[in-house]
Amino acid sequence: MQCLTTIWRLSRTPRLVEFFQGTLAQITESEIDEVRIFDTTLRDGEQSPRTSFSYEEKRNIAATLDEMGTHVIEAGFPVNSDAEFESVSDIASGTDTTVCGLARVVDKDVEAALDSGVELVHVFVSTSDVQLADSMHASQQEAVDRAVTCVERVKDAGVEVMFSPMDATRTDIDFLAEILSAVDEAGVDWVNIPDTTGVATPTRFGEMVREVRKYTDADIDVHAHDDFGLAAANAMAGYEAGASQAQVSVNGIGERAGNAAFEEVVMSAESLYDVDTGIDTTRITELSRMVEEASDIPVPANKPVVGRNAFSHESGIHAAGVIENSDTFEPGVMTPEMVGAQREFVLGKHTGTHSVRKRLEESGFTPTDADVREVTRRVKDFGAEKERVTVDVLTRFAREQGVDRADEEEEVRA
Repeated sequence: MQCLTTIWRLSRTPRLVEFFQGTLAQITESEIDEVRIFDTTLRDGEQSPRTSFSYEEKRNIAATLDEMGTHVIEAGFPVNSDAEFESVSDIASGTDTTVCGLARVVDKDVEAALDSGVELVHVFVSTSDVQLADSMHASQQEAVDRAVTCVERVKDAGVEVMFSPMDATRTDIDFLAEILSAVDEAGVDWVNIPDTTGVATPTRFGEMVREVRKYTDADIDVHAHDDFGLAAANAMAGYEAGASQAQVSVNGIGERAGNAAFEEVVMSAESLYDVDTGIDTTRITELSRMVEEASDIPVPANKPVVGRNAFSHESGIHAAGVIENSDTFEPGVMTPEMVGAQREFVLGKHTGTHSVRKRLEESGFTPTDADVREVTRRVKDFGAEKERVTVDVLTRFAREQGVDRADEEEEVRA
């Protein structure tokens, strides 16, 4: 019996424009029916080099993920330390959603996970030749035996179990079939297919998920790494191929180049595939900033969905179009309001008159066309020197140009 989160949004934001217009309308249909989100920010995300969350940070991140309706939260690796065990245990007892603990196919790991009170134990073992030989130092048969023993132990305890053949995308398909069939007979609930070193491509990964389905009746989950920038695409390919769930982390943090990003996968599902994930997307930006601060990993300005440039415009043509109708140069099916962000018109070298007029009026000025042209020229020149055009700078330009202010006009009338 799978434990599902009980927190759901009352209603999802309707599409603001029809997405599949033009060429895409002729070739694309929604390929996904179900999207469950397994968040591993507190486990794989914390494994980012030079990253360590405090107890309070882990609790706060977990609470926010829980409130947003995340389906599963992988809270950590309970056997790792007393502090890790305590935080996993506290998160498990203090949240409504399913909480997961990670365990190697080692007795003490499994017992620690069970003792922590999690509702899902995620056991894993290396399956590729290179990892079996040079990391685990075990044979294929030993890997199978340990996997089956640990799956059976978790099932005997009455707890849901997920099995991961680590480095699945570099594992011989015959051995992958053997070990998945074995844990399937042992009663595994979930099978996770991890692209541990980020070498999958979307088409190949989708085919792999379809192949895996032949060897298990368990629900399928996927875990993609971003070494080549394909993690989110591979996660979506997994869903398209029939996976029910993808493992993600906020801001895409994690080992090496990180994981499929929570925000990218959720918004792709919601906006591009028109699937209701049940996630409260309006808190995505808030969650991103929380994890950015706790992890000390800056979010790039051009990061999809949560980057500070995601809904910002400087180019004159783009800004003019967005001022008229935001759907002109934004996706339309994803707005800043949907993710709890704000649209921004940035002034600089590429700014046009529409943006300058808008910003002047927002600052209380009533510029003439001539005023706007002259202030725009000064903004462009200032930006070309790589100087930042702040509101204070814009106000100074306006005053030096003698642009009237609305409040001054009101005083004259009075």
